[in-house]
Amino acid sequence: MKILLVLFIFAMCLPCLSQSKQDAIIEKYLTQGAYRYHYTLQGWQDQIDLGLAQDSTLAILWQNKALPYWKTKKYDLALACYDKAVLYDRETYLGRRGYLKCIFKKDYQGAIEDMQLAQKEFGYNYQSDHSYSFYIALSYLQLNAFTKAHEILQADFNRTIQKQGESWIHYLDLFYMGIIYYELRDYTKARLYFDKALLEYPQFSDAKYYKGLCYLVEGDTAQAENLMQEAKINFEQGYTFNEGDSPYETYPYQVNWYMAKWTIPNYTE
Repeated sequence: MKILLVLFIFAMCLPCLSQSKQDAIIEKYLTQGAYRYHYTLQGWQDQIDLGLAQDSTLAILWQNKALPYWKTKKYDLALACYDKAVLYDRETYLGRRGYLKCIFKKDYQGAIEDMQLAQKEFGYNYQSDHSYSFYIALSYLQLNAFTKAHEILQADFNRTIQKQGESWIHYLDLFYMGIIYYELRDYTKARLYFDKALLEYPQFSDAKYYKGLCYLVEGDTAQAENLMQEAKINFEQGYTFNEGDSPYETYPYQVNWYMAKWTIPNYTE
C-alpha cells in the first residue's frame, strides 16, 4: 500500500518537475540569456540554441529563434522555426503565424488558412491590435478578391459596432475598407471611409493620397492635387503607417512615394 502511495505521489509530481525544468531552461537561456543581446547579434541565437539542446519542445524558444529571421527577411528560415512553435503551442502561435504570413512573408493564401483555423479552433481573437478577420480580409484584398474582402471586413465592422460601438473601429480598418471600395470603383464610398480614417488620424498621408486618387480618376484634378500635395507634406513629417511592425515591413497599399509622384498633378520635388 505504501509503495502504491509513493508511486502515485511520484507520478503526480512528474508534470510539475517537467514544467519546473522547462521554466529553468527559459529563465537561463532566454530571460538571462538571449534577452541580454539584441536579436540581431549572434549571442541571441547562440543562447536559444543552447536552450533548444536542453528541450526542443519549448515553443517560446522556437518563436524567439524565428524573430531575427522575420526582421531580416529570411522568411523560409523564420517559417521553419515558427512551424515548430505552432507544433508545440498551437493556441498561442497559430494565429500569430497567420499574421506573420500576411504582413511579412506575403503568403496570403497561407495567412487565410492559418487565421481561419485559429478562429475555428480557438475563437475570435486579435493580433497586433487587429482581428483575425481583418487579416483575412486584407489577404483577400491582396489576392484581388475584392468582394470577398468586403464581405469579411464588413462582418467584422458589424460585430465591433454591436459589441463596442462604431468608435472602436480602428482607423486602419477604415482605411482598408476605403481601399476595397476604391478597387471596386465606388469612389464615393471609398472617400467616405478615407474621411472616417482621417477623423481618427488627421495627418494620415496614405489615406489622403488615396482620397486624392479617387478625385483624380473622376477627373477632379484640382482636388486631387491639393490632397496629394498635402499628403506628401504629411508623409515627410512622418505621418504614415504607425503599426508595430511597419518599420520593418511595407503594409499593403502603403504609398510608395517614388511611384506616387507620377500620379500627382504638377508634382514638384
